[in-house]
Amino acid sequence: MSERTVLDMFSLDGRVAIVTGASSGLGAVFARALAEAGADVVLGARRAERLADTVATVEAVGRRALAVRTDVTSPEDCQALVDAAVAEFGKVDVLVNNAGVGTAVPATRETPEQFREVVDVNLHGCYWMAQACGRVMQPGSSIVNISSVLGLTTAGLPQAAYAASKAGLIGLTRDLAQQWTGRRGIRVNALAPGFFTSEMTDSYAAGYLESQLPRVLVGRMGDPMELAAALVFLASDAGGYVTGATLPVEGGMLTS
Repeated sequence: MSERTVLDMFSLDGRVAIVTGASSGLGAVFARALAEAGADVVLGARRAERLADTVATVEAVGRRALAVRTDVTSPEDCQALVDAAVAEFGKVDVLVNNAGVGTAVPATRETPEQFREVVDVNLHGCYWMAQACGRVMQPGSSIVNISSVLGLTTAGLPQAAYAASKAGLIGLTRDLAQQWTGRRGIRVNALAPGFFTSEMTDSYAAGYLESQLPRVLVGRMGDPMELAAALVFLASDAGGYVTGATLPVEGGMLTS
């Protein structure tokens, strides 16, 4: 019998995590949660000037942080972020593929450029980051892709590019798990958040969120810390027997 307690299994002490899209919103929440669980955190985002606040948040809980300007649509930037993490901390144990963008453009009016931009960040960017991390990760490492409930259902907005990219990310999660878990000991999972306060929800039209809440069994939007707790589960040994899975954290929206 192991002498570890259940709480011990959620610890990330001694581990190094990369979080993309870490300059604000859920990315900043994820970075703090990983630090609170014991990880040192490497932060990537296009808005480098806004990473300072997230660095301060990580350091405030006693962990080390490194900020690197990163555009995940560039494979070279993704490799440079991983190289910086290894140079500073010696390894990468956890990747949180959080960087993402969204649009709400009717399908008959969405331009090729708009569609490609969303897919380039949300799907291609996650692949480039996973690829770069997969080259250096050791057995016991974990990749968590931040998909969306909109990869599994619709929610009343015209979001073809966003939904397609997030559904594609779920497929990517399954395939990378199949490739890497048995052979290399790297678990790959996805979170599918429902409605959480973020920069994306701030841009929704007035009344939209209220119109969708009747579909949510718990009757409210999610607390970002509830999503962060699910992330720590998948990133840590607590989720050690979970791979290739998509975990919905959506208050029961998928049952409606």
